[in-house]
Amino acid sequence: MRSLPLADPGTPPLRGPAAYLWWTARRQWGILLAAVACGVVQFACQAFLPFLTGRAIDGGLEHGFGPDLLRAAGALLSLGVLSAAASAVGHRFDVANWLRAAFTTSQLVGRTTARSGHAVTAELPTGEVVSAVANDALRVGDLFAVTARFIGSLTAYAAVAVLMLQVSVPLGLVVLLGLPTVAATLGLLVKPLQRRQSAQREASGRLTTLGSDTVSGLRVLRGIGGESVFTGRYRRQSQLVRERGENVAVTQSWLDALQVLLPGLFVTALVWMGAHMALDGTITPGQLVTTYGYAAFLGWPVQNATEFLQSTTRAVVATRKVLAVLRVVPAAGATPGAAAMPPAGSPLVDEASGVTLEQGRVVALVSADPDESAAIATRLGRFDDDAEAGTPVLLGGVPLRDLPLADVRRRIVVAEAMPQLFSGSLAAGLDVRGGAAREDLLAAIGLADAQDVLDSVPDGLDGELPEKGRSLSGGQRQRVALARALVTEAEILVLVEPTSAVDAHTEARIAARLSDARRGRTTLVVTASPLVLDHVDEVQLVADGRLVARGTHAGLLDGVAGREVAASYRRVVGRRMDDDAPVEESFDDAGRPDLAPYDLSPVDQSTGGAA
Repeated sequence: MRSLPLADPGTPPLRGPAAYLWWTARRQWGILLAAVACGVVQFACQAFLPFLTGRAIDGGLEHGFGPDLLRAAGALLSLGVLSAAASAVGHRFDVANWLRAAFTTSQLVGRTTARSGHAVTAELPTGEVVSAVANDALRVGDLFAVTARFIGSLTAYAAVAVLMLQVSVPLGLVVLLGLPTVAATLGLLVKPLQRRQSAQREASGRLTTLGSDTVSGLRVLRGIGGESVFTGRYRRQSQLVRERGENVAVTQSWLDALQVLLPGLFVTALVWMGAHMALDGTITPGQLVTTYGYAAFLGWPVQNATEFLQSTTRAVVATRKVLAVLRVVPAAGATPGAAAMPPAGSPLVDEASGVTLEQGRVVALVSADPDESAAIATRLGRFDDDAEAGTPVLLGGVPLRDLPLADVRRRIVVAEAMPQLFSGSLAAGLDVRGGAAREDLLAAIGLADAQDVLDSVPDGLDGELPEKGRSLSGGQRQRVALARALVTEAEILVLVEPTSAVDAHTEARIAARLSDARRGRTTLVVTASPLVLDHVDEVQLVADGRLVARGTHAGLLDGVAGREVAASYRRVVGRRMDDDAPVEESFDDAGRPDLAPYDLSPVDQSTGGAA
């Protein structure tokens, strides 16, 4: 037994369902072989029970009650106990196989989804991804849960055929030929069932997608009065799922009915032949009992074979859907990085804009267009290699796309403006990398001024947050996300509008604490709030996608980068000091030369000029 989920689910082949299922079987060969061994023992014992019963009856009729009969009864008891033990242990291994295969598939889908970024939603509907975990992974597990019983049934069939040939050649031939005929007849329904299951799975995936889209956009739909339209779409798709489910049920019902009828006819024919042979004296009364016992027993292997066929068809359909997710090429990191990671403290440079993050400085990125500055910040985290090919970002002079993605993620953390929180304990939501001490979590909560969140959640750090943190206000969610980013202790931390949803007093406290906590480590804050800009080491102003000036907040306001830059900067930050003169009169044109747009020298606050 191994604990689940697995530390590493592996890298499966994506050629097709057969290759994937065989790879899964090889990954869990140990518990699969143990389950098969238990299944073989269980069914072999069941196969010998009618044979020993017939021998005991004949021995009793011939010799009466005596040692032979007692030995036969003891053998029957031993086989029964061994069969029960093998069944109990085998069931445990069947469940272990089901869980292992299902969890491995779920982990692979989850890993692919996490690594693929927006590429997965660009290629597949959300409902398909959700169904791959919620339904398809379980169908893959079902196949491995019934495999041992199927192989055990084949073993029992072979044993019964041999034993029946010893009792009577005609009866043995009926078993050898009749049972495969029954199984082949049932197999004729497998392909129609698979087609209808595939159609039902497609419709179900679309229904899941439509439902998730409707729920996520419910507020918007109510605002524009579109609930009835989307409700109608959901109703129509739901009816389609019901209709295709009924088609599956009709085929399934025929299969289930024939699964009872055909083995029943087989049993009837076998018993009829055996009874006539007993009357003719060809077989003994004990052998007649053996014949009936085998006839009754063989219905079980047929049922197991049919169940295995059904599980196989469902698993093949499910695996195709899983592989559609696993084949999604990640937006970043699809090609392993070949370059060596630059040393710690290397500058991070966005070549397209000229934005530069130097070691140990807390920098603010300001733009009149928030989307523009947010796009630059996002590029610094490397989220889409193809889209960012024309706007390379360099770490220590090496393009990010040439570096191992895992190392980039470890050293550079980007916290976006619209944070996503997940259900679970508050501590788990904050410590996304694992290993942080509770003191570190509490310190990050204090830095993010999120003590009220800690107080409002029952049991504090051990308390549960609901899905998307819906029990929290927008400002609380934003501060929890900020604390989560701070806990990573990233070498380079990029924060996009981390205080946009909080009041001015809270923002001022966060700005002061954040600057002190990150002093000496590289930090970029995308913001236009003067409360934050007052506390950073440097402000970099971007216009039309290019860096136009850099300096302190006060220096840019005072016009050290030129009057046009000062006017533009004042408009962006949206604040003027009460005693400010008009921009044109705020500095002496003759006495203060304008700074060049890319002048990297710090501003001397005592003189208002370049140091």
